[in-house]
Amino acid sequence: MKNTIYELKTFLILWSTQSLSQLGSAMTNFALTLWLYQKTGSALQTALLSICSYAPYVIMSIFAGTLSDRWDKKKVMLICDTFAACCSLFVLVFLITPQKHYQKTSGLRSFSNSLVTILNPVLATALFAFAGMEAVIYTDLATFGAAFLALLLFVRIPGIKREAKTKRTHFFTEAKAGLSYLRSHSLILVLILFLASVNLVASAFDAVLPAFVLPRKNGGEGVLGIVTSCAGIAMLSGSLITILLPPPKDRIRVIYLTMLFSLSTENFLLAFTGSPIWWCLGQIIGWMPVPIMNANLDVILRSTIPADMQGRVYSCRNTLQFFTIPIGFFLGGLLVDKFCEPLMAASASGGLLTTLFGSGKGSGAAMMMFFLGIAGTLICLGFGKILKGYIYKDKTD
Repeated sequence: MKNTIYELKTFLILWSTQSLSQLGSAMTNFALTLWLYQKTGSALQTALLSICSYAPYVIMSIFAGTLSDRWDKKKVMLICDTFAACCSLFVLVFLITPQKHYQKTSGLRSFSNSLVTILNPVLATALFAFAGMEAVIYTDLATFGAAFLALLLFVRIPGIKREAKTKRTHFFTEAKAGLSYLRSHSLILVLILFLASVNLVASAFDAVLPAFVLPRKNGGEGVLGIVTSCAGIAMLSGSLITILLPPPKDRIRVIYLTMLFSLSTENFLLAFTGSPIWWCLGQIIGWMPVPIMNANLDVILRSTIPADMQGRVYSCRNTLQFFTIPIGFFLGGLLVDKFCEPLMAASASGGLLTTLFGSGKGSGAAMMMFFLGIAGTLICLGFGKILKGYIYKDKTD
């Protein structure tokens, strides 16, 4: 145990402080969602806020890996953290690890993400209610300061050793190398496309959730915070399970089965229930398998992709896997505002639609949850058949 902690010392410092900064940023994002929905009452408007957060990430990811492989990673992180803090100030003005530890470190990252998901809606809602948007942003900046100093003073990130005779190739040639690697490794590419489809459904769900909870009589800001925190509790439990579990015999099967269970239960459970207790249960059921899936995917990627290629391949992977998130946010908000809510408003009281999804504002979001449940189930079943044809030999045992 002592040897493990010593080997992971640098990772643990970086992980803990960056997670703290992530908590501050997540609080700002959650509080902005509350603020914007209060102002507009529109699912599409709140979805556009998330699109503005994800779009730059997706666009720049294709180049980020090449730059990461070329530049000093510590300096890159310091600059990026500083830029993120400047973005928070802008909003205020305008109101490393050994291979044998891959599964453990992936579980720890999921663990920290879970804590962020648990704490950020509770803390953000409290600060937003009692001290306003400014207090949330100041907290974000304080957590950034702690992470920046820890990275600057206490973390050393080793560079990747390149062959002495290897000449540096053109920037765009290196960027294309990531795409070429994915084309020649079809298992990785299919997994990425599968998760891109999952992200489309999941991001649409995230866009719909505020419109589902906030306008209801038994909903509101506090309930949305609790429901969102339940996702974090579920991920925390899933992360602990991931850390303790032995490596599975078939990581590919674990990936698509966990997503099938997640998407085919949560959306339907929320669509057909009107109680916050059931909404919380749906979040727990839907999110608990996610860290297990992430850990197995991470092991496959990190043990398959050569170290000196990981920056470029991961950047291409991020672009392909996450470009569907802004699309999902947009479609989720658009379909609720322009299709589902008008359809439910025109439905006769006591008819089939009102019997299934209720009435009033929020019932359209419930209908959208139902459609997302169908879409998620079909995606998982379809890709499950494709992935059954691939074999992955675990190299981390």
